[in-house]
Amino acid sequence: MAHDGPRGRADRFPTTRLSIVLAAVEDSGRESQDALDALCRMYWSPLYAFIRRQGHDPEDARDLTQAFIARLLEKGTLRQFRSERGRFRSFLLACLKHFLSNQRDLERARKRGGGVAPVSLDQVAVDRWTQLEPRDNATPETMFERQWALQVLQQAMTRLGEECARDGGGARFERLKGYLTREGDTPAYREAGRELGITEGAVKVAVHRLRDRFHHCLREEVSLTVVDAGDISDEIRYLIGALRS
Repeated sequence: MAHDGPRGRADRFPTTRLSIVLAAVEDSGRESQDALDALCRMYWSPLYAFIRRQGHDPEDARDLTQAFIARLLEKGTLRQFRSERGRFRSFLLACLKHFLSNQRDLERARKRGGGVAPVSLDQVAVDRWTQLEPRDNATPETMFERQWALQVLQQAMTRLGEECARDGGGARFERLKGYLTREGDTPAYREAGRELGITEGAVKVAVHRLRDRFHHCLREEVSLTVVDAGDISDEIRYLIGALRS
């Protein structure tokens, strides 16, 4: 199968991928279910961080997170969002707060979804998420938004890395990916060039191209969190602000 460039892929989403997720409420097709699974993966870490900041220990927080996601799907809550619209992250956080306020029996959470198959998660990722310990005075809401922003960035970086590997540029990506979120100084570019066997100028060009591709990957990841494509740029600005909070 031919590999599509970033612009080609973006053209396949005239609305957003969240629209595909919402369609999964009514449709059990493979594309809808894959998008729904991706959405659950994206928000697992922010939901877990919020619950941990509320004072729950790691085991209870894991169980509560899984139970909430299962409840979200069981109760058709996504149908409600379809009618309300707004920011999905805000809607999801409001639903989580309501869920926790009504959660009186933690044994129900330990059923891990009440018979609903749990979201499939990479164990290494889960182990990393469970290390999210409160280290500052951030509110639960701030923790949720910060982890959401970090998760989106990480998934965009992973997507770009996979693209580069398919194009035969995996090694170059691994060496230069550190420049995608910061400005590299001249000595660092020169050193990278020596390691890659290219000139300093070629490094600058490569970093510029990677940043452009990273931006497209980031827009695709953010498209999973908004209903209207016109909101993507605003969400990216909000994401940057969340990382700085």
